[in-house]
Amino acid sequence: MVQAPPSGTATSSASSSVGRSATLAPNGALDAGPMAAILANHAIPGCELTDRPGRTHTRLLPGPRGPRRVTVSIRADDVELTADTEDDAEFEGLVRITRSWLDLDTEVDAVARAFEDDPLLGPLVRRRPGLRAVGYPEPFEAAVMTVLGQQVSVAAGGTFGGRLAAAYGTPSPSGLTVFPTPQVIADAPHEELRSAIGVTRTRAATVQHVARAFVDGLQLHPAADHAALRRQLLALPGIGPWSADYLAVRVLRDADAFTPGDLVARRAMGNPSIRDAGTIAEAWRPYRAYALFHLWTSATYIGD
Repeated sequence: MVQAPPSGTATSSASSSVGRSATLAPNGALDAGPMAAILANHAIPGCELTDRPGRTHTRLLPGPRGPRRVTVSIRADDVELTADTEDDAEFEGLVRITRSWLDLDTEVDAVARAFEDDPLLGPLVRRRPGLRAVGYPEPFEAAVMTVLGQQVSVAAGGTFGGRLAAAYGTPSPSGLTVFPTPQVIADAPHEELRSAIGVTRTRAATVQHVARAFVDGLQLHPAADHAALRRQLLALPGIGPWSADYLAVRVLRDADAFTPGDLVARRAMGNPSIRDAGTIAEAWRPYRAYALFHLWTSATYIGD
């Protein structure tokens, strides 16, 4: 995303009874409500815990010695991170993952300046100058949840993800379930997988196509060639432009990615066609991903 070098990864750090904690300062303003809401809305039952009133979210993040349980508390001006590790190096790695996941290093003032004269986005960015493009910390998890969320509500997608995790994930000592690995999903009998999730055979097949692609070396990494990754994704049966665009926004962290086929975004734009939505969004380069988050938030977020 659009970043300026932060003055430090954390403003403070200390040991606690459950590991280590630190206050993560954002680069500019922070809109806490929508950030907490997107984490809660997309939480996978069994893998993530969320406290909506308290704006806290708990999940596992990858560490050098296996998954670590972390809790983020979204506050008015910063984010508090608590992790179940005493190792300084491992904790700093979790800080880096969290800053990227929550988009804390983006210079949102630059985004606000780019949109200030736009008739649609100007009022939205003035209302929420600290809105950030929250991503996913685990690429395979994100890809599978994107498939399970195709053409269904966010809540239904989460239910499918919870069933998948319960059937094929691994319980961890933290009390949370580790999301299934690509190999486990790729090797699962197709009908067993379909039945466990409760989706159509076609949708279950797409999940397994994605898993096999990851087993074969697909890596959704922000530093990779985004155009090449898009081609690889679109070559997978069941992956269309919406899914590829969505992953570009939330996993590849492409500040200029956009999903012209997204129904919620188009509704916020006044219901243009997919082609017209793409044309309208050209005016929002090079920050179309942030335009997308402002559109999503204006259409769905009910809060302060």
